[in-house]
Amino acid sequence: MAHKPLDAKSLEAEISGLGDLGLKELRARWLTHYGRPAPRFFRSKLLVRAIAYQMRAQVHGGLSEATKRRLREIAAAARGTAADAVVMPRIKPGTKLIRTYREAVHSVLVLDEGFEWQERRYASLSAIATAITGTRWNGWTFFGLKGPTPTHQHDGRGKFKRPPPGPDGKVTWVRTHRARMRAQGEAPRA
Repeated sequence: MAHKPLDAKSLEAEISGLGDLGLKELRARWLTHYGRPAPRFFRSKLLVRAIAYQMRAQVHGGLSEATKRRLREIAAAARGTAADAVVMPRIKPGTKLIRTYREAVHSVLVLDEGFEWQERRYASLSAIATAITGTRWNGWTFFGLKGPTPTHQHDGRGKFKRPPPGPDGKVTWVRTHRARMRAQGEAPRA
């Protein structure tokens, strides 16, 4: 069954009708939109979502070539080892990281493959941080590249998270001892 090209007006109506189709009809739609048979293990819900995405991509345009290329790189790294698919941001080669530790200034140069500190190459920032301090350190944390850890009161940027509303629907913010003292007009103790 061939389908006429979709326009933006009829797109949402067409997509909303996908949920009413049976598995056999969804597989036929998949073949129409993707040009190949649907994987056998895909069930109705996944087929509906994938077909809806493809329909929107055909009408509004899909991902940019740069995005597709980046996704392919991530997929290739994921097929390798978990360490290859690191989610942390990459530091551009040529960047200089400077850290003062015990009154000594340490300068690290980022290379294409690893890092250079005191004219020696290292595979990781953690190895350099350990060499500087004599104890094990996370290199990203030591050089100030890693943000604060999310907690139940703070998000990943170190900002306060809004507490959940109580049974009465009101939000109660946690107050520190200092904040309570300031609110009461007293000077906090040092």
